[in-house]
Amino acid sequence: MSIFKHIPNLITLGNLAFGILAILFAFGGNLTLASTCIILGAFLDFFDGFFARLLKSSGEMGKQLDSLADLITFGLAPSIIVFQLLFFLETESYFTATNNLNDYLTHYFPYIAFLIPLFSAYRLAKFNIDSRQSDSFIGLPTPANALFFISIPFIVEYGEGFVYDLIYEKGVIVISVIVLSLLMISELKLISLKFKSTRWSENKYRYILIVTTVILLLLLRFEAVPIILILYLILSIINKQVK
Repeated sequence: MSIFKHIPNLITLGNLAFGILAILFAFGGNLTLASTCIILGAFLDFFDGFFARLLKSSGEMGKQLDSLADLITFGLAPSIIVFQLLFFLETESYFTATNNLNDYLTHYFPYIAFLIPLFSAYRLAKFNIDSRQSDSFIGLPTPANALFFISIPFIVEYGEGFVYDLIYEKGVIVISVIVLSLLMISELKLISLKFKSTRWSENKYRYILIVTTVILLLLLRFEAVPIILILYLILSIINKQVK
């Protein structure tokens, strides 16, 4: 096999490496840096599939490796970030190796964050054996779920609008973890950004989503991400009803 055939898998391993770094930084309390690593992992996650199609090297090996990398980068890593956010909201400090046993036993809410990797694992396994997801998604994709949660550290660091006031609350984060985890394994049909043609009639909701996303990001920056996810869900539901 040509060495070029290994490029997609190497890119996937790069995605995994960023996920590992994100976990390391999250445990150190550097949540924006951890979130940045996950964003870089998402960038590589897009390009491994692109190069696999370009080099015609798609196969079962790449599919399984991609899922394993996604579980770490978009499942486990975001859960550590959310754990640290919830731990901070309860104790006004991040969790570190110096915490005593009482900190483990008296603060329960942060552990809800680990629903994210559990449901992500189930969603990824389900995706691998589901032949219905060639031109749409069944359930919320793990990268979309991860992007919602990794936007929170940026909102906390740089935000000051109504989204900051709404989302940086323990109850809101906990409810978001539960709802989005359930959405990952749901049967809800969601829009994919895979274009089979450029016709408006076939892609109008995709175009609306893309244009609105760009506008919201320009206006609200990181605070736009939760709004974009809600818009994505609404447009997907409308698209399903129309069809």
